[in-house]
Amino acid sequence: MPSNNYKVIWSPEASIDLDEIIMTIAEEHSNNALSAFERIHKKAKSLSRFPSKGKIVPELKEFRILSYLQVAESPWRIIYRVSEKIVYVNAIIHCKRDIELFLLRRLTR
Repeated sequence: MPSNNYKVIWSPEASIDLDEIIMTIAEEHSNNALSAFERIHKKAKSLSRFPSKGKIVPELKEFRILSYLQVAESPWRIIYRVSEKIVYVNAIIHCKRDIELFLLRRLTR
């Protein structure tokens, strides 16, 4: 039986984002780092089955950039886009971060 799952691909930048998040957590609360890593990865992996569950990134919507979606794994936002049967994870960003300029630089290169 063919799979309806999408393939999830992490950009190098999103992988670096995750590494930085985990290293920051590990410096202060080493016990929480693995849990955070697993939560973020699980949420991103869930996009393979439900890629359209995200919402358009509001900061980008203002600029009519509608191809990027986000899902939350509090306190982080997973920014991604879907093309064909592939989910591209582009960024992992803390919810309190001012992300407008960050996203414009990262996603419009």
